Amino acid sequence: MIQTLKSLFARDLGRLRREIELYQDETKLWVVDQEIPNPAGNLCLHLVGNLNTYIGAVLGNSGYVRHRDLEFSLRDVPRSELLRKVDETLEVVLRSLDKVSEEQLREDYPMLVFDEKTTTEFLLTHLTTHLAYHLGQINYHRRLLDRQPTATSE
Repeated sequence: MIQTLKSLFARDLGRLRREIELYQDETKLWVVDQEIPNPAGNLCLHLVGNLNTYIGAVLGNSGYVRHRDLEFSLRDVPRSELLRKVDETLEVVLRSLDKVSEEQLREDYPMLVFDEKTTTEFLLTHLTTHLAYHLGQINYHRRLLDRQPTATSE
C-alpha cells in the first residue's frame, strides 16, 4: 500500500507541477473568474499546505507549521515559487511515507481530522483523492482562462 500511495502522490504532484507550468499567462494563476472562487495559485498553495501538514508534519515529523488562511489569501506568488513548493512537497511526502509501516496504516491516524477517528490508511487515501479533486479544478481553471484573451475581474 505504501508503494501505491507513493506512486499516486508522485504522479499527481507531477501533474500539479505540469498544470502550473502550462498556464500561458502566469498572471492567470490568480484570476477569480465568475463562479470559480479559488484560483489555481491558491489551490496549489492549499495542496502544498495540506500534504505538508498531514503527511510531512504528522507522519514525517518535518516540523512544518501550516498557515491555512494564507493558502487562500495570498496572491501573485511567482510561478517559480509555486513550482519549488510542489517539488519540495513531493520530496517531503515520499520521505515521510518511507517512515510509515504497513502496520501503522491499520492504526488510528495520530490526529483527529474529521468528526471521528480514521486509520492512517483511510486518511492517506483521502489525501490522494483530495489532491486529485483540486488538480481537476486547476486543470479546468487553466483551460477556461487560457482560451480567453483577457481575464475577467476578480
